[in-house]
Amino acid sequence: MTRTLAERQQAQAQRKARLAEADAKLAVQERKQRDRKLYQAGGLVEKVGLLGLDANALYGALLSLKEAVGDADRVEQWATEGGRAFGREAKQRETAKQAVVVTFPKSLPKPVADALRTAGFRFNQVLQHWEGLGSYDAAEAIARENGGTARHVAQPGHGANG
Repeated sequence: MTRTLAERQQAQAQRKARLAEADAKLAVQERKQRDRKLYQAGGLVEKVGLLGLDANALYGALLSLKEAVGDADRVEQWATEGGRAFGREAKQRETAKQAVVVTFPKSLPKPVADALRTAGFRFNQVLQHWEGLGSYDAAEAIARENGGTARHVAQPGHGANG
C-alpha cells in the first residue's frame, strides 16, 4: 500500500522532531558534564587553599600550570602526587570512623534524618536508634542540636575504646 504525500511528509516531520529531541538531550548531557567538571575544578581549587587568592593571582597561577601541561612527565608526576594525596585523605577519613549509636526522644524531621544518612548512619527499626560507622563528633553535634545523645560502641577486635 502506498502512502500519500501528506503521510510521507508527516512521517518525515516526526523523524525530524525525534532528531531535534535527541540533539537537545545530547546538548543537556554535554552541559551537565561540563558543569560537573567546573564544579570539581572549583572544589579542587578550594581543597588546596587557593580559593582565597584574588582572581588575577589565581588566573596567573593557572596560566603557569597551563605551560607545563605539555610536559608528559610533569603531568604524570602531578597525577601521582594527587593520587597519593587522595589516598591519604581517604585513609584518614576511614580511620576516623567509629561505631556510634545516636538516639533521640522523638522522631526526627526529614532534614535531620537526611543529615544522619549523609554522615553514614542508618535507622535501626528494631532498636529504634541510628547506628553506623562515622565521625563521632559529627553525630554528637547532630544529636545535641536535636535533643538526642550519641555514644561510642565497642567494635569487636578493637578493644573497649572502639
